[in-house]
Amino acid sequence: MIDVYATEGTFRDRKALAKDLAAAVMRWEKVPDLALFRDNTAAFVHELPADAVSNVSGDSNYVRVQVLTPVGVLDRDKQLGVVRELTDIVAAAAGDPTLAQRTWVLLTESPEGGWGVDGHANTGSDLAAAARAELTAMAAKKSV
Repeated sequence: MIDVYATEGTFRDRKALAKDLAAAVMRWEKVPDLALFRDNTAAFVHELPADAVSNVSGDSNYVRVQVLTPVGVLDRDKQLGVVRELTDIVAAAAGDPTLAQRTWVLLTESPEGGWGVDGHANTGSDLAAAARAELTAMAAKKSV
């Protein structure tokens, strides 16, 4: 899950931004291109009034991107890569290359069993089993 917080009017096309961020996270997680992951990797763009954001100097032209992944999915190389790419996507979506300097990306890991979908708190093993089941079903369809 990806949550983006920015002041109103920062982005022209919030849906394209959300889609681009979700696709980038999925690529960096290096999960298979399965419906399980496509349907459950999503971004939410939250627009805030300018007076709802401030640094110590009173500036409100910042963006915060918070990414929640299952524990252990992003090693150090993936962390560096996803932070860089998400920052670049945000700046491009805003049409402001300088926004990269004011974009904060927070990587957060959900504890084992702390990732719920469809009313079930999934573990890494649960997600792996669901992915294997989808891959098996896809292979069976291809062989028919």
